[in-house]
Amino acid sequence: MKNIAVISLLILVVAFLFSGCLTVEKKEYMFELTGENSGRLIIKYYNILSMKDDTSDISAEDFQDLLSDYLYGPVIEDDYPNATNFQKEFFEENGVLCAKVSMEFNDLAAVRLFRYKEDGPFMLNIGALLETESYNNSNGYYGGEIMPVVFWESTLSKLSLITGITSPDESTVSLLDNFLNWKEEQH
Repeated sequence: MKNIAVISLLILVVAFLFSGCLTVEKKEYMFELTGENSGRLIIKYYNILSMKDDTSDISAEDFQDLLSDYLYGPVIEDDYPNATNFQKEFFEENGVLCAKVSMEFNDLAAVRLFRYKEDGPFMLNIGALLETESYNNSNGYYGGEIMPVVFWESTLSKLSLITGITSPDESTVSLLDNFLNWKEEQH
């Protein structure tokens, strides 16, 4: 029952993140295990985009939402309520706007990981993510549509997963210029 509630919450948060006009090209998840059940999760959002409202460019409003809800707001913290020590940053990479969020955890479940027994594989059910994201690759084994779970060998201390979300096209607007203008105003 608790797992259903967590998955439902995840779907709502992800839907909220991408139901408006904000999206990204892809997300990279890196779990760095530092203890038996603890570690750090880093999520990189690559190429943050605004989706046009019909044909209207609303990227200025979307950038303000990005700042207020994600950088300064609690959306990420609410999505991972049992993680701690959140750090967030925006940066330019390869001519696009990216973001990185890092957090620490003392329990695998805090970042939605599961380990079968004490020496079994690490697992992440990406079924809920598949509502908005598609599996690209990982350093584990993906069970496919029938079993939307990524399995990682128990000997690994770094688990990676990359998902695709939106391919940039004429219906999207890069938020890089908004970021560069905002960054200039900050100095």
